[in-house]
Amino acid sequence: MGIENAVFEVRLERLVYGGEALGRLPDGRALFAAFGLPGELVRVRVVEEHPRHVRAELLEVLEPAPERIAARCRHYGVCGGCHYQHLSYEDQLRAKQAILKDQLERIGHFTDPPVQPMVPSPSPWNYRNTMQFHLDPQGKLGFQRANSHTVVAIEECHLPEEELNAIWPLLEMEPVPGLERVTVRQGDETLLALESSGGALPTFQVDMPLSAVWMGPEGGDPIVLAGDDFTRFEVLGRAFTVSAGAFFQVNTAQAEALVKHVAERAALGADDTVLDVYCGVGLFSAFLAPRVGKLIGVEMSPQACADFALNLDEFENVELYEGAAEDVLPKLKVRPRGIVVDPPRAGLERAALDAIVGMGPEWILHVSCDPATLARDLARMVKSGYTLREVTPFDLFPQTYHLEAVAWLTKTGA
Repeated sequence: MGIENAVFEVRLERLVYGGEALGRLPDGRALFAAFGLPGELVRVRVVEEHPRHVRAELLEVLEPAPERIAARCRHYGVCGGCHYQHLSYEDQLRAKQAILKDQLERIGHFTDPPVQPMVPSPSPWNYRNTMQFHLDPQGKLGFQRANSHTVVAIEECHLPEEELNAIWPLLEMEPVPGLERVTVRQGDETLLALESSGGALPTFQVDMPLSAVWMGPEGGDPIVLAGDDFTRFEVLGRAFTVSAGAFFQVNTAQAEALVKHVAERAALGADDTVLDVYCGVGLFSAFLAPRVGKLIGVEMSPQACADFALNLDEFENVELYEGAAEDVLPKLKVRPRGIVVDPPRAGLERAALDAIVGMGPEWILHVSCDPATLARDLARMVKSGYTLREVTPFDLFPQTYHLEAVAWLTKTGA
C-alpha cells in the first residue's frame, strides 16, 4: 500500500542540492523536504512516493535548529522562488559550499576536491536584474508553488534590483491564451518579454517607459510591441547589448566577479588562440579577445549570436560559429591554448567534451550552474588527462539553492 498523504515525524540530517533537507522514513527510504534544516524534528506529509525515496511537504517544525531565522518575505514557504530565507546569509554560503563538495565527491568520485570558499554576493537581497514571472488564472504575476506548477500570485519580492522592484508590481496583464511567462529585465532600460506557446498576438498598451517584445513558440522571431527588443548592461566599464531571447547573468555584480576570476586564470599570450564555448552575448570573450591572437566563439542561440557580433564588433581577431557545441567543435581544426566553457544546466554533451579534450588545450575553465553535471564533466576531463586545480563557487543567487562554480583544470604534466 502506498504512503502518499501519510504524515510522519522525521529528524532531518543534512541539506542536499535542490533546496531540500534529507531525512529517513522508518523503512529506511530517503525523505526530502523543502524548508527544513539539519537536526530539526519535523512533521511532514508525503506528497510523492518512489521505490527508494519520497518527497514530503513540511507541515510543522517540532524542534527547530538553532540556525533557523525568520524569513523576510510574507510568501516564503508557499512561493517556490526562494529556498534559504530561514538561514542567515553566512550559513547559506557554508551550506552551498558543502553541497558543492558533496556533489563532487559522490558524483565525480573526487577525494577531497579543491573547493574554495564561496564568493559572496555583494548584496544578499535586491540583486537580480531579471525576473521571470508566471501568471495565475486572473493574470496576476507570481511564481510556481514549491514542488508544483500551481502559480501563487505575489505582492512582494526581495530579490529584484530596487529599480526593477518599482516596476513589476505596476504591470497588469489580461489572461491571454498561450501566454505562459512574463520576463522583466532591467538594464539601461526596462525590457518586458511576453513568452507565449501560441495564440493570437495580444492588444498591448503601455503607460510607462519600457520596451516590450512578444516571444512566440521557439524558432519564431520576436515581435516588438514597444521600444526596442534589447537592453544594455555594463560590466567592468564595458556595455553589452542583450536581446530579449538571449541569456545574461542575473546578478550583474557577480558577473563582474566571474569575469575577473576567469581572466586571472586564463594564461594567454598575444599569439595564442582561445575558445569560448557557449559564449552567449560575449561576456567572457570581450575581456579575453584583447589578449590573444584569435578568439573563437561557439553559440547556438541566434539572438545571442547577433548580440555577440555587435558586442565584439571592434575586434578583428574574433570568429563566431553558430550551432550546437557538439556539432561545431568536432569540425574545428584548431589547437587552442585554452578553452572557456559555460554550458547550460545539462552540462557538456559527450561529443562536445570529447572534442574539447581532443584539442589538447593547456587549460580549461568550466563555468557551471549545476554541481551535479559539473561533477560528471570534471570526472570525464580528469580521465582524459587533466588535473583539477581548483573549484571556486560564486553565490549569484542568494536565498536560493542555486550556485555558480568555476573549475580550473590544466593538462596533466604540462
